[in-house]
Amino acid sequence: MAAASSHAKLLLTLVLLQALMDSAAPACSVNAIYSFGDSIADTGNLLREGPVGFFSSIGSFPYGQTYEKPTGRCSDGLLIIDYFAMALNLPLINPYLDKTADFSSGVNFAVAGATALDRTYLLQNAIIMPPGNMPLSSQLDWFKSHLNATCPSQEDCAKKLGGALFLVGEIGGNDYNYAFFQKRSIEAVKAYVPQVVKSIMDFTKASIKLGATQIIIPGNFPIGCSPSYLSLFSVAGSADHDERGCLTSYNSFSAYHNEQLQAAIDNLRKANADISIVYADYYGAFLHLLDHASVLGFNEGSLLKACCGSGGEYNFNMDLMCGGLGSSTCADPARHVSWDGIHLTQQAYRAMALSLLMEGFTQPSESVQEIWSC
Repeated sequence: MAAASSHAKLLLTLVLLQALMDSAAPACSVNAIYSFGDSIADTGNLLREGPVGFFSSIGSFPYGQTYEKPTGRCSDGLLIIDYFAMALNLPLINPYLDKTADFSSGVNFAVAGATALDRTYLLQNAIIMPPGNMPLSSQLDWFKSHLNATCPSQEDCAKKLGGALFLVGEIGGNDYNYAFFQKRSIEAVKAYVPQVVKSIMDFTKASIKLGATQIIIPGNFPIGCSPSYLSLFSVAGSADHDERGCLTSYNSFSAYHNEQLQAAIDNLRKANADISIVYADYYGAFLHLLDHASVLGFNEGSLLKACCGSGGEYNFNMDLMCGGLGSSTCADPARHVSWDGIHLTQQAYRAMALSLLMEGFTQPSESVQEIWSC
């Protein structure tokens, strides 16, 4: 009976979200979104910023196949930020590097592969990253340049930003990915967490100083459930897998990052009582998705398996990624959670957006209700 009640509640929430997106609702309290982060939010910056040909796969099919157009999003379709915009009755937020785009409803500065920490810090710690990395500090520079070009005065900027939503992340995941993929131990990478969190807080403080009043800061995903981590770090016979099949040790690391981030956000709220600062629990929302996969329409037999890949237990191979010669795509991405072993499918991002907006995975919840008061 409890399970049936839970399923009914979930289905009702799905109906409510569909109504929210389909209806011609009145104007919302938010009139623009400014987005920063990495591939979880990038809607086309890396494709325009990266070396020619180096990231060409995200600019061609199968990327974008569900959306019926490759856009530079690291998925088969839309991302969480797209659903946030739709729920606010805003158009999809254009990437900053699309110089022909309309930025009247905000700008997306996120870049796939971006880090919270600057390249210098990572290189000093012998952490190598791919070309094209645009850390948070560089995205902040882009934002300032945009304001200088579009605001006649500081007062005009403050008025403009006062009605905007700032999405700061998810960010930090790549700082850890690059280290882990270069065989650093969990204990070694834990040492970077305070610096990553500080970088996120410094960026947020700078945004507030520029005029931000409504801010969402997401935590990191449970990386131990990612096909990339499962493929690279699973050991036969190990007791490290939990009841979902995820790697407990790497999920514990993500939880540690999120605990430190939430503590820092709490302190920032105390110092800025007039600013709405929301924590988005991507970790909890993702596990909720896995636990309710069947009612959400996902294939329970492939929850930890990439839709697009080149074979193996998790359909992930670091040397032969999605879009490369020899890779293939599943018949129905909407039945899969993972798109390419690192990023999610449009359907999974949609389900997560639902949970974040309507099922209590953002705190404080009253601030979320106020932001989405349409």
